[in-house]
Amino acid sequence: MNEIEAISNPVVEGKPLFGASLLELTGLMDTLNQPAYRARQLYDALYAQRVHSLDQITTLPTALREELKAAGHTIGLPELLQTARSIDGTERYLVRMADGETVETVWMPGGDGGERGDGTQAAEEEEHPSHDDDDYKRATICISSQVGCAVNCQFCLTAKLGIRRNLTPGEIAGQVASVLNRHNVEVGRDRINLVFMGMGEPFLNYTGFMDAVRLLTGPMRIPESRMTVSTSGILPGIEQFARETVRPKLAVSLNASNDVVRESIMPITRKWNIAALLEAISTVPLRPRERVTFEYVLLGGINDQREHADELIALLKNLRAKINLIVWNSGPDMPFHEPTPQAVGIFQKRLRDGGIPAFIRKPRGRDIYAACGQLKRTLESPPPASLVEIATH
Repeated sequence: MNEIEAISNPVVEGKPLFGASLLELTGLMDTLNQPAYRARQLYDALYAQRVHSLDQITTLPTALREELKAAGHTIGLPELLQTARSIDGTERYLVRMADGETVETVWMPGGDGGERGDGTQAAEEEEHPSHDDDDYKRATICISSQVGCAVNCQFCLTAKLGIRRNLTPGEIAGQVASVLNRHNVEVGRDRINLVFMGMGEPFLNYTGFMDAVRLLTGPMRIPESRMTVSTSGILPGIEQFARETVRPKLAVSLNASNDVVRESIMPITRKWNIAALLEAISTVPLRPRERVTFEYVLLGGINDQREHADELIALLKNLRAKINLIVWNSGPDMPFHEPTPQAVGIFQKRLRDGGIPAFIRKPRGRDIYAACGQLKRTLESPPPASLVEIATH
């Protein structure tokens, strides 16, 4: 499916223009008795120039811009309603959609080390940074795909929100555009990675997520190899993902080495167990040198023992895989605790000695509830939380 075919709903009066396909915009111009090339001008303004106002599209005649406004059309980029800034430079945004619903999006300057070992250019930049000056930006944007989440992982604050609705392709890609605009990012020059690891389960909003990917890889010109989608293990989504021709890198939130432990912290395991999950993952084609990432949130005393590491080695030894170890990021009224730095180091070494590449993901924005598992549609800045220093090599 190409960028023109990706979305085929008509652009109705008052509908935000950001998120529309070239085919939709061509239809809109036709209803306004405008030549087809006006659709391309609008398309380029929306996605390549990332305009936030119709008045900025100077390639369109003033009369046409006024006609679009009179019909109720707006660019419709999500609004960065509130910004919280961490002591480590991470920024968490409360992002408001046109209907007033909000999600959270995170900007991590320099990234969080999550790409290390995945076999792509982004990994090489993480492992061997070659620039120490300000000639370009290198950052990761963490994007939400739903308002809330239905998966109910017990260690995640987002789970407490429940699910309200899916985000549209324009709302998903629009988070990226709004953050890129805030930081004056020049796509193609600056090194920007995207992770679909914010609020929601992307594979439970599969069409919206993939249509957003097509906008991001097409007119917004962000390579798919710089995107990673994280799933809790939605098997139909993984099977469909394996058939896509344009496909981000895959990360799977595993978090346990056996079904008993995983079911206790991720109830979705009752529907699809680890064996079924691994079988589906094995069908996903990988690029040369690419590895599937397994995310493993370490919960003190629950999944961080040596026997768990040994079980992981046995599970993953036949897959082209790497593990990102994530020290659990605390939240209020959560019945878990962090493992000690010593326990984390022992667990990582055990995996590596067993032949599994294992990396400790650097926590970013813990003091503003911006770290993994902490997004919760915060309406005001939370009180500072303690930062735990752990090894990141």
